[in-house]
Amino acid sequence: MDPDGRWPTVRDHLLHRYGTAIGEARVDAMLREGRFVGTDGAVTADEAYTAGRDLWFHRDFPAEERVPFEIGIVHRDDHVVIADKPHFLATMPRGSHVKETALARLRRDLELPALQPAHRLDRLTAGLVLFVVRPGDRGAYQTMFRDRRVRKEYEALAPYEPAVALPRTVRSRIVKERGVLAAREEPGEPNSESRIELLEQQGGLGRYRLLPATGRTHQLRVHMNGLGLPILGDPLFPVVLPEAPEDFSKPLQLLANVLEFSDPVTGRPCRFESRLRLAQWPRSTHS
Repeated sequence: MDPDGRWPTVRDHLLHRYGTAIGEARVDAMLREGRFVGTDGAVTADEAYTAGRDLWFHRDFPAEERVPFEIGIVHRDDHVVIADKPHFLATMPRGSHVKETALARLRRDLELPALQPAHRLDRLTAGLVLFVVRPGDRGAYQTMFRDRRVRKEYEALAPYEPAVALPRTVRSRIVKERGVLAAREEPGEPNSESRIELLEQQGGLGRYRLLPATGRTHQLRVHMNGLGLPILGDPLFPVVLPEAPEDFSKPLQLLANVLEFSDPVTGRPCRFESRLRLAQWPRSTHS
């Protein structure tokens, strides 16, 4: 409210609110550039101030290093886009990752501004992500993931240890604290479950199939590490490595390579497989 009429114009109010934080010149520049908008579009500096009016502004994005890998499209129809997300690319904007995300790239490249993810894949993990084309369908696909009606299959490369008896199902309680990088296991009622199978081994290296029944943060990485089989290239397990510039030549060797479900909108049975491969497994033994 402005009972004393202190702000004759929109500019006067914006200077009062933000001038100290960003400076008068920056407020004026944003007004000239149309960065402050109302329901009818950009506002001008000399518009009369109206108490209770809603305004928005487009913030500046921090500089982001481009992830030097492209997103593959495994399937696209009127309802969904099944994307092959590369390592290092976040699924959706979060923290310092805004423009360099799968969602931002796909909205731009496919010209689908309403596209939304139905679930999330860790930034360091590559593989399949389901995006919903129509906002009205998003709830159906999100519910499908929430209710565990999607069969997910992952592939991982980790040390081969013959003393670890596989296959096995691992159940444990996983806790992820806000502000702490790595999740951890602790005593208590299990809240996570993963099936772990050895597909093949060569030269001290194993190729594993991982079948999560639940979706806790870092679940597969935690369970593999708990077996003494930390996934290759993992900066969090078994120890959290010091923060360093991204090394795109050493991705986490974890791939979400199968999504299988009955489509909640069309009713069709669906199975999608990633076209990506984990780089550290010898090509001569795995095509």
